[in-house]
Parts: sequence; structure tokens; C-alpha cells
Amino acid sequence: MTVPERLLALVDAFADRRVLVIGDIIADEFIYGQIARVSREAPVLILDYDSTEIVPGGAGNAASNVAALGGRATTIGVVGRDESGRRLLATMKGRRIDVRRMVVPSGGRTPTKTRILAGGIHSAKQQVVRIDRAANGAADQRTRALFEDRVLTAAPGADALLVSDYGTGLVTPALVVRARDRMRTAIDDRAGKRGRGSPIVLVDSRYDLLRFKGMTACTPNESEVEQALGVRIGDNVRTLERAGRSVLARTRSRAVLITRGSRGMAIFRPGEKTIHIPIVGSDQIADVTGAGDTVIATMTLALAAGGTFEEAAHLANHAGGIVVMKRGTATVTAAELRASLAQRAE
Repeated sequence: MTVPERLLALVDAFADRRVLVIGDIIADEFIYGQIARVSREAPVLILDYDSTEIVPGGAGNAASNVAALGGRATTIGVVGRDESGRRLLATMKGRRIDVRRMVVPSGGRTPTKTRILAGGIHSAKQQVVRIDRAANGAADQRTRALFEDRVLTAAPGADALLVSDYGTGLVTPALVVRARDRMRTAIDDRAGKRGRGSPIVLVDSRYDLLRFKGMTACTPNESEVEQALGVRIGDNVRTLERAGRSVLARTRSRAVLITRGSRGMAIFRPGEKTIHIPIVGSDQIADVTGAGDTVIATMTLALAAGGTFEEAAHLANHAGGIVVMKRGTATVTAAELRASLAQRAE
């Protein structure tokens, strides 16, 4: 089997892989309008309102990508009983995401990122401003306990665990370890033998990656690595190598995939040579919003389907190349991924 055939076979194997996605759910709200004129009141644009769209962000976007690629996504997080929360849950249900274990406390507010986009009648709309509305402080003890209980209950039935940590403190390294252990026990029970379990756990942590230990893999972008280690990578391959090896050692992961924007990706494994993967497609990107969610979702499904780290990284690279050409918080379908692979094979 050639490399393209192998990768295509893995995409086919995404179907019905059960991925448990836990973490911070964010409502990505997009308000669209057309530029009418400049205001007399202040040097700002006046927009004629067109429409509003709310789509899942954060862990919700990772789950959306899992579902779009053919996997079976279950999401556990916290949303409020507000308009954003209601619309968000409805959208996720429509995308075939299991949200029955979501925690919806009374009085809570859904974290929302509102992006206002404007343009002319015949031009692409560009982001004018973003407004962030956080939740009402940290989750209370009851909400956290309910969230953790639902994660631990669902973990044994998953083929892979995807952790999306955007810094609210809802997901902790200790919870991830407990969920991983539950998955390992379930694998051992199904195999009928102890010590056979090797659960697939991937983590995307925006601000606290180095606190998570013993993962299957993590997928930080270059700026997150720079922030975590206090270094500047840029075009310096030696600095990249040191940084990747440092993250690998400090997290005790089996693999670290660093996404580098127009510079592609680099995958690090203990005792193995670093693999550098160039970008797929054009470097004239349209929007990077949520691209990291697409990468980790594809990587998780590929590993759950039996792919190697290198194969999973190549598939994630193709998926990332597709999604950055779309505007807004977008997803990639299995059909689009197959088309990209076929095009590269020609």
C-alpha cells in the first residue's frame, strides 16, 4: 500500500471512532454587516446589520471537527442557560455531537467571543473588532464536581480523549490522569489481560501545557511553545529543536507536534529524528480561527484509527491547510480531506 493509499484508508477508518472531547466550550459569535458610511459622531464606520451566526468554539470546535471528519464526538463542558448557550447546544446537536453530558448550571453565562465583520457588497468581509465576554468567574465547586464525574463516567467508553484547555481552570492535569487511568482499565478489561492498556490522550492547552504529563501527544503552536519556555524560535531550526525536545521531556509525552503556520509542522518523538512537514496548499491564508482545533481533532482520530504519529501529523497538516482557507470558525470534512490527499498524490 502506497503512502497516499494508506492515508486514505485511515480517513475511511475515522468512521465511528469514539472521541470524548472535554474542556472549555466557547460561543463564537459572528455579526455580519455592510459598510454604509463614516459616523458623524466619531471617526468610526457605520455598518448596516446583515446577520448573526453562533458556532461552537474551543472544545466545541474540536468536537465539531471530529464529527465532520466522520468520528463519533461526545463533548463535556460547561455552558450557561443564556441565549448563547441555548443556540450553541442546538448547533452542536445539529452537527451530530453528543451533548447529553454537558453541564448547564443555572445562572451561568456562556463564554462568548463576538467578532464583527464588515465589507462592501462585492468584497470579502473583514474583522473590524472582537468583544470577549467571559463566564461569571470560575466554576463553583458543585459545577466542577459534576463536570469531573461526567468525564470519568464517559471515559471508559471512548477510543480517545481530546482535552481542550483554554485557561479557565475547569480541566486539571489530575482529572486528565484519572480519566486516562479509567480508559486504561477499560482497555485491559476488554482485552482480558492487565497491562495491555494504552489509552490515546491528546491535549491542547493554551497557557499551561507543561503541567500536563504522560500524554499520548500534544499539539501546541509555535507561539504557545515560545511563551511556555520563554524563548524566541522564528527561523532558528536549532532553537526549534531544543524547544521541541524540552516540551517532549517536560510533558513526558510520546510525541509533540508543533504547528508553525506558514513554516509547516515539526513532530518530535523520544529517541527519533525530528520530522519537518511543509505546509499543504497556499500560504496566503484566509483565517486561522480555530485551526488548532482542526489539527488536534484530525490527529486524535488518526491515532484512534491505528495511524502512526507521522501519518497522523500528515493528515493533520492537510486538514489544517484546508481549514485556514475558510473564514470564521470552520471545520474540515472527510471528503475534503480525501480530495486534498488525492490532489497531492497526482
